[in-house]
Amino acid sequence: MMIMEAFKAYDIRGKWGVDLNTEMVYRIGYFYNQVFQVKSVLVGRDVRLSSEEMFQALCDGLRFAGVDVYDAGITTTPMNYWGNGKYEFDGSIMITASHNPKEYNGLKFSGPNVSPIGYTDGLDRLESLVAGSEPVIPRLQGSLYQKDYSAAYLQFLEQYKQDYSALNLAIDCSNGMAGLFAQQLFGSKVRYLNLQPDGRFPAHEPNPLEAENREEIEKAVAAFSCDAGVIFDGDADRVMFIDEKSRFISPDLIIALLGNYFFGQRHETGRVVQDIRTSKAVAEYLHRYNVEVDIWRVGRAFGATKLKELEGIYGGELAGHYYFRDFYYSDSGLLAALLVLNIVLEAKANGQTFSQLIDEISAYANTGEVNFKIKEKEQAMEAVVDYFNAHEPPEKLLDFDGYRLEFPDWWFNIRPSNTEPYLRFLAEAKSAKLLKKKTEIIYKILKKFK
Repeated sequence: MMIMEAFKAYDIRGKWGVDLNTEMVYRIGYFYNQVFQVKSVLVGRDVRLSSEEMFQALCDGLRFAGVDVYDAGITTTPMNYWGNGKYEFDGSIMITASHNPKEYNGLKFSGPNVSPIGYTDGLDRLESLVAGSEPVIPRLQGSLYQKDYSAAYLQFLEQYKQDYSALNLAIDCSNGMAGLFAQQLFGSKVRYLNLQPDGRFPAHEPNPLEAENREEIEKAVAAFSCDAGVIFDGDADRVMFIDEKSRFISPDLIIALLGNYFFGQRHETGRVVQDIRTSKAVAEYLHRYNVEVDIWRVGRAFGATKLKELEGIYGGELAGHYYFRDFYYSDSGLLAALLVLNIVLEAKANGQTFSQLIDEISAYANTGEVNFKIKEKEQAMEAVVDYFNAHEPPEKLLDFDGYRLEFPDWWFNIRPSNTEPYLRFLAEAKSAKLLKKKTEIIYKILKKFK
């Protein structure tokens, strides 16, 4: 029986040649139809060095199981989602390891209507088949078709595009898939960094959440007095921003900023979804538009599904994912970047900077997400919650993704990672002094479990 280390909560991902290989990917393709019962599937891939080999193995497995494969070629992950919805496929698969280093690769799955597929949505059953069953080649095999819809996809994005020539911009594509469309969308006057897709990621790893990967864009913003900096991850489903002072903007605050577009400029009415780690400042800011904000679990499988269930306008996560009703309730880094830059463009015309926009939103001292390598995650979380229930009962307690405890002038979230061996912690308070006082208590409790 195969050892399955690559099956995660939201996708399949691991080191190529270690956690994933051609035999396993072939089996994933072959047994996919037994779990999800599809006639046709759209398959896209990024430019990682193993992606072509993975595509061939996956395609063989799918076709030998009788599935027709539509080859989208080199795509962004959001383009894969959009093609699934636009052309009404039974499902789609994206070959990518997103923000992980070059040694990694993986698979992201969507069902009909771009519904996210995670471990509890069928990847668990697929894992069992891949690990323990043997493929049998049937008489009828699926066909392979080419499906180039990049022009149609670009045309869709261009309806949100404005003339950005009045903005001095630096954009870091991280040698990832955003480079496929960046120049057409943002213009030729932008200072582009690492524009060409390159699966070796020679400049830096394609994870903008890590501070060292943002050094180049932050220096460029400072050196060229830019109005804003933009940085994408490897498959362009995430985007993050740097203000004109070269400060990294916490991605959850962008959820609030997007309200200026949807509720300020477009005068929409509807709901917004945020994840359980999101700053209280977001809902407080959006209340000016009389918007209802729903808190839900971390991850596309949960966030996009909840947004669709509520028929919301848009949603977002601390990790830089932004979901849109107008994008089949899926996430798109390029669409989010266009909308944010539209807001920054309007602000500049009114004499306001990017940092001033953000300072209007943020009113809290924040730890950022802190990782603790703890085996006894559940016991550690319970110990923290028990302490506050006994000594400082919270005004509000959420328990659907770890715990979020809210108090009059501070709050915290503590949750187990779904993808890594960490307990993740984040806290926010009205002052840095209060934040330090409360986090010292929590860190002391967690230290017993490290």
